[in-house]
Amino acid sequence: MKDRFEAVDAVVRDACGTAFTAAVARIERGGALCFERAYGVTRADAEGRPVFLDTRFDLASLTKLFVATLVLRAVAEKRLGLDEIVVPPSITARMLLAHDSGMNSGADYRLLLDHNVETFALEEPLVATPGERVIYSDLGFIVIGVLLERLDGCALSSIVERFFARPTLGFRPAAAERRSIPATEDDGWRGRVQGSVHDEKAHLMGGVAGHAGLFGTAADVAALTEGYLGSLCGRDRALLPDALVREAVSEQAYDPVLRRGLGWALKTNDANSCGRFFSSTSFGHTGFVGTCVWADPERDLQGVLLTNSVYFGRNDIRDLRAAFYEAAAEATAR
Repeated sequence: MKDRFEAVDAVVRDACGTAFTAAVARIERGGALCFERAYGVTRADAEGRPVFLDTRFDLASLTKLFVATLVLRAVAEKRLGLDEIVVPPSITARMLLAHDSGMNSGADYRLLLDHNVETFALEEPLVATPGERVIYSDLGFIVIGVLLERLDGCALSSIVERFFARPTLGFRPAAAERRSIPATEDDGWRGRVQGSVHDEKAHLMGGVAGHAGLFGTAADVAALTEGYLGSLCGRDRALLPDALVREAVSEQAYDPVLRRGLGWALKTNDANSCGRFFSSTSFGHTGFVGTCVWADPERDLQGVLLTNSVYFGRNDIRDLRAAFYEAAAEATAR
C-alpha cells in the first residue's frame, strides 16, 4: 500500500543536503501524531552525527510563541492586562505581542557589543507611532522577556522550565549536548555555530532572551501548538482559557503580507509559508535558522518542520516550507 505521506517525505528528503543538513518533520491531526521522520546529519563534515526524532534544534523565533504564551498565562491569572501600558508612555502588552508597538525590528549586533541589550531595547527610539503599523520586532520581544522576569521575580529560563516542564525544551544546552544539535551558520564572528544560539542579540544576552534562544524538539513545538489547536477544536483546555486562545489567533494588527495575532502570525494570503491549502484561519510562525510551525483549525491539522537551513547561507526557504504544508494538507485530506 502506498504511503499517503510519501509526498511529504519526498519534499523534505529531496532538500536534505542542499537546503539543510538536518531536519525533523512532524504532522498531527486531531491531536494525534500521524507522521514524524528525521533526516540528515548535524553538520556536513566529518563531525556530523545522525539526526533523530528527539534531536534538539535551535528554535530561533519560535521562541516567541513560548514567551507569548507566558504573557497570556499572566493575563489569565490577572497579573497583567493586555491593554496595560508596560512601556511608557503608551506601549501595551498587546502591542508588543502583535508587533505594532512602533519599536524597531532589531539592531546590528556590532552596534550592541558595548551595550546592555535589554537596556538598548527599552531605550531605542521608536520608528512608528504605537498601534500605527506592524513592524516585526525582536526588540519588542526582548522587552517582553524583561517584563516576564519582573512579573515572576526570576530568570526567563526558570519561568520557561517551570511552566512548560519539558526536559528537551530550554535555553543554553549543556556542553555535552552540543555536538548532537544541528549546526547553524558560519557567521564570520563566532565561526560555525553549534549548540549555542544563532541569533546574535540573544548570544550577547547570554543565550536567554524573549525573542530567540530556546532549543527543543519537533514534539516540543507540536505540544505548544496543540495547546491552542486543541482548545479551538474542543480538546485540551489546560494551556490557556478558551477565550484567550481565540484572541491569540485572531487578528490584532493588520499587515498585507502577514497579519498578526498575539505572538502568532496569521495566514494572510497563499504566498505565506503555509502554502495554498491551509485555510485563512491558520496560524503559525517561522524561525530564521529554518524552523516553522503552522496549524489549521478547519482541518484540525498542524505541521512542524525544524531544519538548520542557514547552514548553507541565508537563503529564502518559503517555497520549501509551502511545499511541505501543501503536501501535508493533501496527505490528510483523504
